Amino acid sequence: MEITEELIKHVAELSRLEFSDDEVETYTKQMDSIINMANELSEVDTEGVEETVQVVDRDTVFREDKPEHWQGQNRETLMENVPEKANGFIKVPVIIEKDDNE
Repeated sequence: MEITEELIKHVAELSRLEFSDDEVETYTKQMDSIINMANELSEVDTEGVEETVQVVDRDTVFREDKPEHWQGQNRETLMENVPEKANGFIKVPVIIEKDDNE
């Protein structure tokens, strides 16, 4: 697959990202390198090589999932550190804008 500047611009538009021409050129080269490396790796003969999920011998430690009740903590106390509030809720910036036809 060839990575072109038009493809990068198209993906950026779908992602609602804005890039300068210099950034588009840089990202095109970087993505092309990544795709080429993946293509090279797919050509490696891995017949008989066991899958590696984790490179270090480490067991997952499980613990009981139980709720903790914090003494002295209430909604007002927790909201003291919130930078912006609205009607008793944490106000966060809009990250997804809807078009008029959505």
